[in-house]
Amino acid sequence: MSKRDYYDVLGVSRQADAAEIKSAYRKLAIKFHPDKNPGDKEAEENFKEAAEAYEILSNADKKARYDQFGHAGNGAGFGGGGGGMNMDDIFSQFGDIFGGGSPFESFFGGGGRSSAGRRVQKGSNLRIKVKLTLEEIAKGVEKKVKVNKKVVCHSCDGSGAKDKSSVHTCSTCGGAGSVRRVTNTILGQMQTTSTCPTCNGEGVEITAKCTTCKGEGLEKGEETISINIPAGVSEGMQLSMSGKGNAAPRGGIPGDLIILVEETTHETLKRDGINVIYDLYINFADAALGTSVEVPTIDGKAKIKIEPGTQGGKILRLKGKGIPEVNSYHKGDQLIYVNTWTPKAVSPEEREILEKLKGSANFKPQPGKNEKSFFERIKEYFE
Repeated sequence: MSKRDYYDVLGVSRQADAAEIKSAYRKLAIKFHPDKNPGDKEAEENFKEAAEAYEILSNADKKARYDQFGHAGNGAGFGGGGGGMNMDDIFSQFGDIFGGGSPFESFFGGGGRSSAGRRVQKGSNLRIKVKLTLEEIAKGVEKKVKVNKKVVCHSCDGSGAKDKSSVHTCSTCGGAGSVRRVTNTILGQMQTTSTCPTCNGEGVEITAKCTTCKGEGLEKGEETISINIPAGVSEGMQLSMSGKGNAAPRGGIPGDLIILVEETTHETLKRDGINVIYDLYINFADAALGTSVEVPTIDGKAKIKIEPGTQGGKILRLKGKGIPEVNSYHKGDQLIYVNTWTPKAVSPEEREILEKLKGSANFKPQPGKNEKSFFERIKEYFE
């Protein structure tokens, strides 16, 4: 089943500002929250869908990519992680928009999720560069890269403790990760929730640290990651893979892997947006008499016909031989710029022949009405 448009999910227009997007998400999160809809799988899926939409549209960079490329800009293994989010992901990333502790306690009277108030750590993001050839960009490619990163400590399994007996429930918050305070005001009693100062929101205290990771819960490691890069990406574009960054201790959420696209220079072809450009050089005789030549394309070679009397500067077009647009079936063209090569030096025999031809009426420039000027050709190309 195809994903719904994120703006439709939140019920806002594409011109909605950050405040409108935040407000719309807040209403949906309250409506579909699992504590309010126990055992309702449909409500849970709606809750996750709204969180996924908010994750993309609340982030300026991800929103810009989504507006330009749709789900392909952030999805299909590259986007912000919405598709694989669990409840801890959602609470840890977006709970703050409800203010303090468990984001839904003020609406549902507390209780509910005993773990909602715990601070879930998130690992840091990693950035790598991936070089792509023009052929790889045109067709899409799967790249396997080795990434040096922080992984969960093998000795303590990320707990940071020497052994199981070295981990105890926090005595201050009772494992909730947050503490509540009740104050009396002229309006009555007011309850506030804040992060536990003893365990820093983790809900546990460690009495003896792991000797391998020194209590961090992480160690240096390496992972081979398969990256599916869609066709049509361009230089400088950033893709992201959720959960493929540095690991987080205490069972936290891994960071993201940010992939920066770099294009390598092609030997003969140049890219111009979704079009591919090739400079073809022919001699004067071929331009006058006509010929057939082979030109390189992204898919191999193509044979094209040069009509007799072809003028230098003419642009030939191979339809559909360019780069596809991301998240679209539309493809660009290959444009062939015909250049007539003029020799820089000639032999005495060649000079004699050229001197004879120079006086011929056929060799006097006689541009007709159908001949387009340089500026007309440029204008036609951009149109």
